[in-house]
Amino acid sequence: MKPKVLITYNIFGGLYREILKDFDIIIPATEEGSFTYDEVLAMISDCDALLSMWNFPVDERLLSAANKLKIVANYAVGYDNINVDAATKYGIVVANTPDPVTEPTADIAMGLILSLLRGIVAYDNRQRKGGYIKGIMTDLGYSLRDKKLGILGMGRIGKALAVRAKAFGMHIAYNNRHRLSTAEEEQYNAQYMTFDELVSSSDILSINAPLTKDTYHIIDAEALSKMKADAYIVNTARGPLIDENALVDALRNNKIAGAGLDVYEFNDTVTKELTELDNTVLLPHIGTQTVEARREMAQFAATNIRNLFFGGRVAKVNQ
Repeated sequence: MKPKVLITYNIFGGLYREILKDFDIIIPATEEGSFTYDEVLAMISDCDALLSMWNFPVDERLLSAANKLKIVANYAVGYDNINVDAATKYGIVVANTPDPVTEPTADIAMGLILSLLRGIVAYDNRQRKGGYIKGIMTDLGYSLRDKKLGILGMGRIGKALAVRAKAFGMHIAYNNRHRLSTAEEEQYNAQYMTFDELVSSSDILSINAPLTKDTYHIIDAEALSKMKADAYIVNTARGPLIDENALVDALRNNKIAGAGLDVYEFNDTVTKELTELDNTVLLPHIGTQTVEARREMAQFAATNIRNLFFGGRVAKVNQ
């Protein structure tokens, strides 16, 4: 009997069927159709694998009903939607899709840095309204060359951003839970700093750390007070890493120069005060929103399932 896979959302159905040809697949019938939580709950007891979307809640109630389940393969790099502790308790592997999101997210981080320092979004808005720059010494931006980019979280995305920043002639500093090897520091031309050193000395601080109980609000009022008044902050990781109320205060009172955000503390709800400020660039969480990334994520998630049953690498986040 073939293992049974339940897929919560029907995108790339043909790709799933190709990769999981040795499985029985349960998938919504219509393109971009999705199963409700109750529908999944009713079917999960007979399934060996679950391929879930990033916004589908995989809670303990669901996991406790999954008598045969061996893996939850999340279509996302994050797994905030999954009760990982419960999955571990029931012996269920939780897997994510870290590799496909690396390059596009680093692209967006670099784009936010460019937009902030060179005023690309602000000038575009002004140009559309018929405005123009007056005077050769007014409305000037800043060059990226020789600026210090502080990377908080030197994982896959942090390293990919360092490669891009190095090409712009920036100086790279970083803080990470584990310090890189000497060889890697030389590869990225990156200087390790303590958290306080990084925050206080960076011209641009890029947040690329995972969200954990230890990193929640890691950028709070105290951290923002240590930043230089002409420094910028960029977040393409997880919204709750920054205390948005403290950020609004810092931006409004010119304690820092500006912020570029692709993620927000309250999920898709943007703090209203951020939208009213001129020194912000705000994106609707498009870090992985490319044709290539979406397809690669589907392939990666399905391959996680296949490899668990037939041998091969699984991007596990537990066990």
